[in-house]
Amino acid sequence: MKKSLIAALLGTAFATSALAQSSVQIYGIADAGVMWQKGGPTKIYSGGADGSRIGFKGTEDLGNGYKAIFNLEARVELDTGTQQPTLMNDNPGRYLLRGMQQIPQAIRDRLQAAIQPPGAPAVNQERALFDRTAMVGVITPIGAVLLGRMYTPGYEVFNMADAFESGTAGTWGHVTGGTAGFTALGADIRSQEAIQYRIALPNGLGGSIMYGAKGSGYAGRYNKFRAGAITYKANGFDVGVGYNHGYDREDRPSLRTTTVGGSYTFNAWKFFAGFHSQRNTNSALIPDYLGGWDQAVAPALTAQGIPAAQQAALRGIFARAIAANTQQDANSYQVGLHYNVGPGRIMASYAHQNDRTASNSDANLVALGYDHFLSKRTDIYTVVANIKNKNEAQYAPGTAGNPGGFTKGPGEDGRALQIGIRHRF
Repeated sequence: MKKSLIAALLGTAFATSALAQSSVQIYGIADAGVMWQKGGPTKIYSGGADGSRIGFKGTEDLGNGYKAIFNLEARVELDTGTQQPTLMNDNPGRYLLRGMQQIPQAIRDRLQAAIQPPGAPAVNQERALFDRTAMVGVITPIGAVLLGRMYTPGYEVFNMADAFESGTAGTWGHVTGGTAGFTALGADIRSQEAIQYRIALPNGLGGSIMYGAKGSGYAGRYNKFRAGAITYKANGFDVGVGYNHGYDREDRPSLRTTTVGGSYTFNAWKFFAGFHSQRNTNSALIPDYLGGWDQAVAPALTAQGIPAAQQAALRGIFARAIAANTQQDANSYQVGLHYNVGPGRIMASYAHQNDRTASNSDANLVALGYDHFLSKRTDIYTVVANIKNKNEAQYAPGTAGNPGGFTKGPGEDGRALQIGIRHRF
């Protein structure tokens, strides 16, 4: 099915180009490397500095300042050939099981496996073909209107402010994923079921507004999603402020983020700074966790002859604890720089996650890297990163394509060294 669809897309692209009715481009990134990590295996990965991908995009001039556009972009994992990356390690994240001491250990072990199955996909659980982008729209003289699955306005500002450009072990996002790590999103990177309006003015000012219908958000768990951004891209500045806000399936306020920051280029230097606020009192993932109990735990309790009343009491303990453990209240900031040296650049950053929940599980990320351009399309890079975790934090370095996962235990440091190569085509 997928092979047939790709073949059809390729055929359509070449046929359309031949007829000169529109301009269609096939593009992509092939990025892979090796990562050594504390408390985890040495691993060959795909998508270190940039997620590996293949994409199709095109435009058609409709006249009078109007253009039709589309963009389809598929995730490609070079290490396995699949479209579903896993965590960089299999260490269990402990934070979500706090406050469940009244539940027997055997049941908690089963819950851990249900919440975080070893080797399970960490991204694109839906097995979507065009998980990265699937969009069509119209550019008009007064802005563009786009429909489909797209990057959110808030995340675009976050990426502008990240000295490691949302990639490698040094990216700011490795310490903003919520104390529970990848199981509690710290930002909505993309939203499906979305409509977006964008505008870019000649003086460098720009803006975007996005609305997501039922089934929107990064994982399609929202009842609705609202977002917007204002940006300025001129005179060496690439800065903005972005806001994302999702609502869970009961239409209660869920994850909302505010991001401010960007970069400034001056001669051989490029400076980065950003601030990111995240709040979540009603995680849209709670139904998934309760479903894990119902599918993995409840049948085992029934088989053991546990009375229904006792089962209901245990499930109640779990439901209350998981609702508390998925709440987020954190402020984060990052500063960093690039310095161009011949055909390469030195990259450095410092990021701090200030957890404002009762656990006070802060984290500090320090990263240093070098990116050497062999040509306009190909570069090799190396990055070393260290995350100092506090209290129950278990943040671990990852890549652009693979979430880091967790350190071996709460409060342990996460360290990684990676070397990779990236080719754009």
